[in-house]
Amino acid sequence: MVSDTDVEVLAAVGAHLGSLAGHDLAVRCRQGVLDSKARAESRRERKRSLTNESTSRWAGAITRTSEDAWQLARRNMEADALSLRARCKKIGRRLAIPVGERRGRSCGYSTQAERFSKQQRLQVLRSRLETVEAMLTEGQVSVVRGGKALLHKRNNLDAAGLSAEQWRTVWEAERLFICADGEADKRLGNETIRWDPVEGSVEIRLPASLGHLANRTHGRYRLSAPARFPHRGDELAAQVAGGAVRYDVSFDAARRRWYLDASWKQESGWHPTLDDLRRLPILAVDVNDGHLAAWVVTPDGNPAGQPITVSLDLAGLSADARDGHLRAAISELIRTAKAHACGAFVIENLGFTQARTEGREHTGRRPSRGKRGRAFRRLVAGIPTAKFRDRLAQMASNAGIAVIAVDPAYTSKWGAQHWLAPLNHQFSTEVSGHHAAALTIGRRGLGQRARRRERCD
Repeated sequence: MVSDTDVEVLAAVGAHLGSLAGHDLAVRCRQGVLDSKARAESRRERKRSLTNESTSRWAGAITRTSEDAWQLARRNMEADALSLRARCKKIGRRLAIPVGERRGRSCGYSTQAERFSKQQRLQVLRSRLETVEAMLTEGQVSVVRGGKALLHKRNNLDAAGLSAEQWRTVWEAERLFICADGEADKRLGNETIRWDPVEGSVEIRLPASLGHLANRTHGRYRLSAPARFPHRGDELAAQVAGGAVRYDVSFDAARRRWYLDASWKQESGWHPTLDDLRRLPILAVDVNDGHLAAWVVTPDGNPAGQPITVSLDLAGLSADARDGHLRAAISELIRTAKAHACGAFVIENLGFTQARTEGREHTGRRPSRGKRGRAFRRLVAGIPTAKFRDRLAQMASNAGIAVIAVDPAYTSKWGAQHWLAPLNHQFSTEVSGHHAAALTIGRRGLGQRARRRERCD
């Protein structure tokens, strides 16, 4: 627990650096699209101007964060433009066909009223597309320090359950900036923020304008309370002994607590080949809405043990809670994989890219209107395919387990066709179509056919 003096110092540092970060981000946004040489020159000039009001290392972290924010906003706008083009193309193709008629795989709208509403929607989408394309051409991006979601709550405080004072407290907390990038050749892996694994003490190098707040030499301030890392603290202690560590200090306005986060890059010396992994059992995972269906598959393509179901109900949860539930589910999968000596996870390379891009526009047998359309879009949004893939790759790498991604085509169909009936006949536990799909995914990762061969499998 930090003291009142610590709180004042942290708030002053975060507000001062946050102001510099906001100004630097505005400068970077005004510069627009830059090539690699111009980006390096821009960052060098911005860092030089920020150094006078902070330090060289604080300025380096601020300019790096601004560039990352601009690049992310640019990628988001390009993805938005791609989605708008796909929707306009889909609606335009169907509007070219008379009501109730069909041409090849495309069909016109069922009623004149639906056609009229789609004409209106097409105009709205084209207007949005023109705006986004103009911003992309001019190099403009939309970035909000603190988040657009929190900014929009300011105009609807009753629905957000916040008062104006509470919103202002959360807004200011989100816009604080206390981030220090690590340096491998510096003591304890960081010159700006230092954590001593023996004493647990935390020292911060203050910006030049706040040097009068220092309680240590060379403009440093030591917090009165020690910091402990219950999770992976031993790994962090080993990292600070000879490697770089990045620290982020944040303030939770709801709990009135300050947090210190440490992160570092871990180089893996383990690089197995696909042939090596196929000589070991694998754990095949099928990601679904509300749960993960998994099964251990032996190198000969047969299921081992009982089918595995891991609950993953993320509906109605906040982003942090969703991430926590996802990490807990992956931890359970890792424990299962280690218990069966699996060398790799096998998952589908699935992201619902087309469905997410085209939104509610009709494609093939995918529902688009009414309750079925809303239910389908809710289902797609509820399956964390990309987040699961990224988290699994990260956590599995730390556990020394590889990840194999396979083509998702027809895994559910072929699993139900070739495996569901014999699996239900063989195992006492009820086997669902998702478990059969997981087995098909595993066989595909092992380089085998999905079809079951009698007297072999």
